[in-house]
Amino acid sequence: MKSIITFLVLLSACGGSLFAANVPRPNLVLILSDDQAWTDYGFMGHTAVRTPHLDRLAERSLVLERGYVASPLCRPSLASMVTGLYPFQHGVTGNDVDGRNNRAVLDIPLRENFYKHPGFIKSLTSSGYLTHQSGKWWEGSFRDGGFTHGMTHGDPQRGGRHGDAGLKIGRQGMQPVTDFIDMAVAEKKPFFVWYAPFLPHTPHNPPQRLLDKYMKDGHAADVAKYYAMCEWFDDTCGLLLGHLDRKKIADNTMVLYICDNGWAAASTNADDPNQKLWKGFAQRSKGSPYENGIRTPIMVSWPGHVQPQRSQHLAHAIDLFPTIAAATGVQMPPNLPGINLLDAAARKGRRQVFGVSHSIHNMTVGEPEDTQQYLWCVEDEWKLLVRYHGKDTTKYRNVHVWDQAPVHLFNLRIDPHEQNDLTAERPEVMERLRRAITAWH
Repeated sequence: MKSIITFLVLLSACGGSLFAANVPRPNLVLILSDDQAWTDYGFMGHTAVRTPHLDRLAERSLVLERGYVASPLCRPSLASMVTGLYPFQHGVTGNDVDGRNNRAVLDIPLRENFYKHPGFIKSLTSSGYLTHQSGKWWEGSFRDGGFTHGMTHGDPQRGGRHGDAGLKIGRQGMQPVTDFIDMAVAEKKPFFVWYAPFLPHTPHNPPQRLLDKYMKDGHAADVAKYYAMCEWFDDTCGLLLGHLDRKKIADNTMVLYICDNGWAAASTNADDPNQKLWKGFAQRSKGSPYENGIRTPIMVSWPGHVQPQRSQHLAHAIDLFPTIAAATGVQMPPNLPGINLLDAAARKGRRQVFGVSHSIHNMTVGEPEDTQQYLWCVEDEWKLLVRYHGKDTTKYRNVHVWDQAPVHLFNLRIDPHEQNDLTAERPEVMERLRRAITAWH
């Protein structure tokens, strides 16, 4: 009997389902950072940012260092994580329908269109999981999202939007999440936690004890504040992970980590004259298809089932749904484009990943290409960006209007910060990746 169980566990690690083997389903915790560059962790080699709790998580995780998100913007990025689809498939391409006008009300038809696509949260709830939402959640209330419990009310009459009351998590303690875990343990039910705190996102107002550390190191003020926010976020992750240990449930809990999109302080790009067009953050970060906008480490920790290791295989936010389905046995739609990250053969066999960038503050419901900015592809060491200007130029609001080149080609192995465009030097690579983008999109 013991050998049979061992075989089934190994089968799960290769893409099977423990749920199907009548083994207790794991609890799930999804940790989502908000506006953090892929480099800005201790376990990713940053020499200044301190993230000891995530570093310890990395030590017991499958760490996919070359992870990517579907969009460099929080709302479409999160929507792709939930559905396993790209923004032009689920329809959420930006943060707003009409700039900052009547935002909560105009969200309603977009939200209705989005919920035509099933997501892993509703699948978990319908299969018997208790599910909790905290932090960022754009698509209505936690109940709209299919959670059994949560913090976000989503009521447009009360200004409910993009998380509302849920954005208190982390910044104002962890009790809603830890109380939920305590309840699920008491009821002996498997649970899922969506922990998406408004961290290290602006406002960058970290505790003084953390800010003092980074200011003493001589960083520019905006950089020091951001670094301190990264450590504050890490502190809250430590509280969450520590609670799993105290409840003695860490061994049967899968923890997934990803960031919604990147970010970099404006002062880090001060030498670029185009930076004057946009003062909120560095141009080649949030909202852009460059690495500081779309790349993120992705981690999967599941003691006894996932071998801790570092991997250079390509991973993607659309892989969350297939991975969760494989671990829990929940149903997912056929033909989702992502892979099960537990499946080593699938990881090894993937050669390319893709994504899209749209205008940040406006979109046309049902017409995703209206404000399309870029399509991109990463293949091995190569990355191609293909530039677009949308169909409706009257609605086209884009912080990257300075970038008029039709394509950009980079070798990420020797140029990870995308300084040298190799389009002219390697036209055959450019054409191959352009054809791949066309076939994908």
